[in-house]
Amino acid sequence: MNEPVSPFKGKTGLQRILNAAGYSWAGLTAAFRHEDAFRQEVFLALLLIPLALYLGDTGIERALMIAAVLGVLIVELLNSAIEAAVDRISLEHHQLIKRAKDMGSAAVLIALANVVVVWAFVLLG
Repeated sequence: MNEPVSPFKGKTGLQRILNAAGYSWAGLTAAFRHEDAFRQEVFLALLLIPLALYLGDTGIERALMIAAVLGVLIVELLNSAIEAAVDRISLEHHQLIKRAKDMGSAAVLIALANVVVVWAFVLLG
């Protein structure tokens, strides 16, 4: 059976990389512009990443601390994407929509808890 193919999937090579970079930048810009939580987490990252470079004694410690912080941004982007897609489908109250949004929020909470745990282990030994 022939599945319909997206007209956006035809690019290859350097053009594909350039397109992907543009889409990624558009996603970051949209998240920063429209998502308060993402903005707050970016500002937190701008504080914590230089602090990790200063407080980490080894490259591994610095990498773990920075990766934990970047993990929060990744999870927040995915959570925001889920929320946007769900809101596009319907703005009415539905238990499955609530569940999807609550799960996305829980993922962000776990990512934030991970920052605390990683930083505590690195800094306190």
